[in-house]
Amino acid sequence: MRTPHFELAFLHPRNWLTWFGLGLLWLLVQLPYPMIARLGTGLGTLARPFLKRRESIARRNLELCFPSMSAHVREALIENNFRSLGMGLLETGMAWFWSDKRVRRWFDVEGYHNLVNAQKEHKGVMVVGVHFMSLELGGRVMGLCQPMMATSRPHNNALMEWVQTRGRMRSNKSMIDRRNLKGLVNALKKGEAVWFAPDQDYGRKGSTFAPFFSVNAATTNGTYVLSRLSGATMLTVTMVRKPDRSGYSLHIGPALQDYPVENEFEADSYMNKVIEREILRAPEQYLWIHRRFKTRPQGEASLYL
Repeated sequence: MRTPHFELAFLHPRNWLTWFGLGLLWLLVQLPYPMIARLGTGLGTLARPFLKRRESIARRNLELCFPSMSAHVREALIENNFRSLGMGLLETGMAWFWSDKRVRRWFDVEGYHNLVNAQKEHKGVMVVGVHFMSLELGGRVMGLCQPMMATSRPHNNALMEWVQTRGRMRSNKSMIDRRNLKGLVNALKKGEAVWFAPDQDYGRKGSTFAPFFSVNAATTNGTYVLSRLSGATMLTVTMVRKPDRSGYSLHIGPALQDYPVENEFEADSYMNKVIEREILRAPEQYLWIHRRFKTRPQGEASLYL
């Protein structure tokens, strides 16, 4: 996908509120990073009373995933999760609007040699990510280390799709619709590194119920299918926000050598274990407000109120 062209229709009055929001976001991320960090976490705290439904989803997810976690620890995690949510909004602006020089100043990389070694095999690299709040910025950072292709879902708003794609392609090669299996396989067979995140509930179709923490979760079989069709190497890339507000660490894992390519259920269970490990790097930064267990086996009641 090429960077989309600007359209005059984006200037229509119906888009003025969106432009205002984007302009405000641009202004806020011009502040020094320590101020952005304080502002972002503060915004998350202020937003929490207005997002009670999302708060209840996060609480339920944590109850399901960590049944032995005390109520006190769980509530502290939810509080920090909303602080992370507010920071994630500003990190989106940082990803879209910061210069390469400024982004580079605020992150370090662990395991870059793992990606280099994987690409030496010339058979494509499936880069597995997770939905941390800093996901947009993580994509920008990954692209500065090694330009990649990435799966995405087109935005419902044409203006936001233009801004989002333009921002994402500042340091990466292309966006591929996550439903475009043929395009993904072709890219991998050409030796490309392709990022995707198989940690969300994409519905019953194309999914297997596999263990995720303490719950059986609808797990996309996309990872399994792509692996079998492309023969690509697989590794994880996760970016974590440092707790002292000194920036970010990008963790690139070694190639996954023991992925069970012959059995779909075992493959999906294996991938969920990999995702669990990455989430536990910084659980307060994960997208717990997503209804990860929305899809249930036929006849089973919803896990959410």
